[in-house]
Amino acid sequence: MKFAYRFSNLLGTVYRCGNLNFTQDGNSVISPVGNRVTVFDLKNNRSDTLPLATKYNIKCVGLSPDGRLAIIVDEGGEALLVSLVCRSVLHHFHFKGSVHSVSFSPDGRKFVVTKGNIAQMYHAPGKKREFNAFVLDKTYFGPYDETTCIDWTDDSKCFVVGSKDMSTWVFGAERWDNLIYYALGGHKDAIVACFFESNSLDLYSLSQDGALCVWQCDTPPEGLKLKPPKGWKADLLQREKEEEEEEEGEDEEEGDRETTIRGKTMPAEQEKAGKVKYSRLAKYFLNKEGDFNNLTAAAYHKKTHLLVTGFASGIFHLHELPEFNLIHSLSISDQRVASVAINSSGDWIAFGCSGLGQLLVWEWQSESYILKQQGHFNSMVSLAYSPDGQYIVTGGDDGKVKVWNTLSGFCFVTFTEHSSGVTGVTFTTTGHVIVTSSLDGTVRAFDLHRYRNFRTFTSPRPTQFSCVAVDSSGEIVSAGAQDSFEIFVWSMQTGRLLDVLSGHEGPISGLCFNPMKSILASASWDKTVRLWDMFDSWRTKETLTLTSDALAVTFRPDGAELAVATLNSQITFWDPENAVQMGSIEGRHDLKTGRKELDKITAKHSAKGKAFTTLCYSADGQNILAGGMSKFVCLYHVREQILVKRFELSCNLSLDAMEEFLNRRKMTEFGNLALIDQDAGEENGVAVPLPGVRKGDMSSRHFKPEIRVTSLRFSPTGRCWAATSTEGLLIFSLDAQMLFDPFELDTSVTPGRIREALRQREFTRAILMAFRLNEKKLAQEVLEAVPQDETVTGTATTSSTLWQFPSSGV
Repeated sequence: MKFAYRFSNLLGTVYRCGNLNFTQDGNSVISPVGNRVTVFDLKNNRSDTLPLATKYNIKCVGLSPDGRLAIIVDEGGEALLVSLVCRSVLHHFHFKGSVHSVSFSPDGRKFVVTKGNIAQMYHAPGKKREFNAFVLDKTYFGPYDETTCIDWTDDSKCFVVGSKDMSTWVFGAERWDNLIYYALGGHKDAIVACFFESNSLDLYSLSQDGALCVWQCDTPPEGLKLKPPKGWKADLLQREKEEEEEEEGEDEEEGDRETTIRGKTMPAEQEKAGKVKYSRLAKYFLNKEGDFNNLTAAAYHKKTHLLVTGFASGIFHLHELPEFNLIHSLSISDQRVASVAINSSGDWIAFGCSGLGQLLVWEWQSESYILKQQGHFNSMVSLAYSPDGQYIVTGGDDGKVKVWNTLSGFCFVTFTEHSSGVTGVTFTTTGHVIVTSSLDGTVRAFDLHRYRNFRTFTSPRPTQFSCVAVDSSGEIVSAGAQDSFEIFVWSMQTGRLLDVLSGHEGPISGLCFNPMKSILASASWDKTVRLWDMFDSWRTKETLTLTSDALAVTFRPDGAELAVATLNSQITFWDPENAVQMGSIEGRHDLKTGRKELDKITAKHSAKGKAFTTLCYSADGQNILAGGMSKFVCLYHVREQILVKRFELSCNLSLDAMEEFLNRRKMTEFGNLALIDQDAGEENGVAVPLPGVRKGDMSSRHFKPEIRVTSLRFSPTGRCWAATSTEGLLIFSLDAQMLFDPFELDTSVTPGRIREALRQREFTRAILMAFRLNEKKLAQEVLEAVPQDETVTGTATTSSTLWQFPSSGV
């Protein structure tokens, strides 16, 4: 249990891509972050990442009406059925294609997914245990291009599907005799969203060019009539015909007894006679800024008739329908609004902007922010824990310094004074001051009481700083230069430059102060680590000669040992007093680097050039964490010099260098398919470069960021550690989050009463009370306390109750 660190939370990134959802009570936002899902509790001001991950970035999330189940679908079409109550995966399923959206029916009995140019309706999983949780019911054909959006009627009788072929289709969940399936036109661009009106078949459709069509239906929902059952001969002929169509078309999943339904784009007039008819009442235009401000997301609240639309320019509009009255229009971002959601009461609106990684919750009536969070939109480079472990500060390539609360998971202050990438961050021992270094040639000190930059340290000649360190007293600040190979030392009190330490013949890669003495260790690419005594005229005390370039250096918490990571994938341990090497760890085979899609050499050969770039001792100094250009973080035992555990930070195949071998399916006779930007035609991609086309940003390209670990830090308590990686700020903890989920609990069920029942030898009552309290350790204690001779007599009673408590974990 000593090394049983488990993934605890994901900070630093609040939204990546996919659709946002509010929980049933409207107090929490469910946000997809890469291949994970984070729940932001707006009422209690907390964020929590579910302990599950998909293979690729999440594309869409569908929430059941009761808020207990969620279907999470990734870019590869693989789905997870997740229980939001016990935070666990119940079922895996693959839709065999890219899914654009998923939506449960309001009664919770069915759900529909849009895949390719079809819509598929499945039986929703129920409360009882099933061998196959996803049973395909019907497949709907009609659109010629990709289907994009879904919405249900309130009575779950019909649903509407929008498509990129500029058409909208109304389908029935049952076989309605007077409802024929045909295309509703009227748009000149792809459909972004479509919504039914409350308790009606009237609907609204919105297209990418900002057009809103209002459709009126001549039949109320109660007017839909079920088709009469056919005779057995006609039914047999129909089934044979459907089987022939299935054989001619694409193969469906075996074992699914599903029905294929085909709509007609232009049905004949005699077919329309006596059937449900739609007529267009009005057409409005939301977009007033031309082609470069496309409609990208929309949401509609049926009770309040509130329509929210988000645009590519970061603007959103609020309209009241059907009169199309503008309530207000605001700009919330510089990037496109990727997702919009409204909570159940209609008061709060959530916006997700994937370009900058922003998540905003806006209360439109008071015109104020409920939540405003943004992660680093470039990779995070460094992190540091505060001395009490309550805060984490991160610095990124975007030049921002962010401070996160480890309990709530929220960022509460962002410093933007740096004009270039931040390379190092650290706290002083008081915990009230943050010192950062940057490539803009400045080292800055920030006050956490007044949230201001109160000191700016600069060098006589402009230089780029690669690392920063502060001594234990907080009085001396030092930073290493990349280009001049010097170390600059300043006074925190006066801000004056005290001295420039020269002697290194290569860029400074790391600095670290001895926690017990005023001795500074500096690592450099010149294959040396130098120890400088701050009280002895800043002369070199010792020079440690290495076999390769030094990439990272750190002191043990008691200052009696020094660890250095070098370019040949070794970690060497030194006695700083006697300048004697104590031992070394060969980590080349422990990194297990992956092969990038465009690499010409195998992962085994490319691993020779990979090394650990960050080190961190545990709080007791017995273990050391090491990470680098790999998805793994290695935990070593220092004295035994062995690998204790290897943590996998990510399983997201949307990142590069995740797999050891290339996918042979992408290798063709003309080269690697990874060289082709296949998503160039998407709405957020590059427009296809045809003659005369002026649409789209020709400089933007799709790329896969490479997985890497940039910084590692142990919490001062030793109970958890944090890593900054391509995925974000990941926290691994020994303290598993307790989830108290009792069953039919009342005041008489307490741990004391349960133990009292054990003492009175009322074992059946004790077991039942333990299951109702639903604490795993207590239930295990009760079961182990039952004598062996009593287990036979109590088996019949207890076994019948076990199935009533499936989440007890026993």
